Amino acid sequence: MMTQAADATSKVAEARSSRHHRPAEINVLIGLVVIALIFEALGWLVQGQSFLVNAERLRIMILQVSVVGIIAVGVTQVIITGGIDLSSGSVVGATAMIAMSFAQVSTYPRAVFPELTDLPVIVPIAVGLGCGLLAGLVNGLLIAYTKIPPFIATLGMMVTARGIAKWYTKGQPVSFPTDSYAAIGAGMTPVLIFIAVAIAFQLILRYTVYGRRTYAIGSNEEAARVSGINVERHLILVYVIAGLLAGLAGVVLSARGLTAQSGMGVMYELDAIAMAVIGGTSLAGGRGSVVGTTLGMLIFGVIISGFTFLRIDAYYQEMLKGGIIVGAVVLDVYRQRYRGRG
Repeated sequence: MMTQAADATSKVAEARSSRHHRPAEINVLIGLVVIALIFEALGWLVQGQSFLVNAERLRIMILQVSVVGIIAVGVTQVIITGGIDLSSGSVVGATAMIAMSFAQVSTYPRAVFPELTDLPVIVPIAVGLGCGLLAGLVNGLLIAYTKIPPFIATLGMMVTARGIAKWYTKGQPVSFPTDSYAAIGAGMTPVLIFIAVAIAFQLILRYTVYGRRTYAIGSNEEAARVSGINVERHLILVYVIAGLLAGLAGVVLSARGLTAQSGMGVMYELDAIAMAVIGGTSLAGGRGSVVGTTLGMLIFGVIISGFTFLRIDAYYQEMLKGGIIVGAVVLDVYRQRYRGRG
């Protein structure tokens, strides 16, 4: 009898261990499938049509979240180090304005820089990436060397970058890009850019020294420092990459809309954080992956697209976003407690 009880206890422990060590991405994928099937069922009940079997709807859904997804890849790396980036949405707005001003055609009579029109497409792209890099560098330097919390440093950059976006043209939109610049946002190009970015950084995080150091710092910064990692230099690099990706997102967003406005990117930073946390990235640092963030992005997209499909008012969608963000944080807290018990 005692032997049977011991065997039963062993099996329970093994089952718990199996669940404990199951990749977070599997749970997120299951959640994605369940949510998609719920909207599929609601589609037939409420609208009398399929939610999933509609190529155009799925195309629009993926396009809607691809730009924020680019930001989320950078934000994921920041969160893995135990930090946070609240500035990415505002950096998108500032980058979009500045990059577009170097992408205007000469036939537009009110160009921001009349003498700098019809430039090769590499120029506005480089300007946009440079703006993002600068914002990330400032964030990284402040966090690494002044030791102020990432929340405060990036909050300051969020306000500053939004102010720059409004000041740059006194609130006036910037439009009429060259055809080569517009091509960056045409069709499914934003999605292809996101896929390329996601694949690159998934491989970098998993197989390179950069990735190992990123996880090490997030797991235990002091232990990483003792092991010989230059924590300050690496944190600067992580925030620079996040800034670069925010700059890239600004370029893609302005090219897609064929215009840049100072209000672009509002709340994108919170959407990106929610995508990362839903995808299994821990706000405590040390855990997360780009694959998980991609799945979190898709969950976000399915929910918002599903609400639109069911013709639920946009105001309720904003409320839902707030609930998703809070829910994602609560989920992360329970993940940490579960791992602690494991």
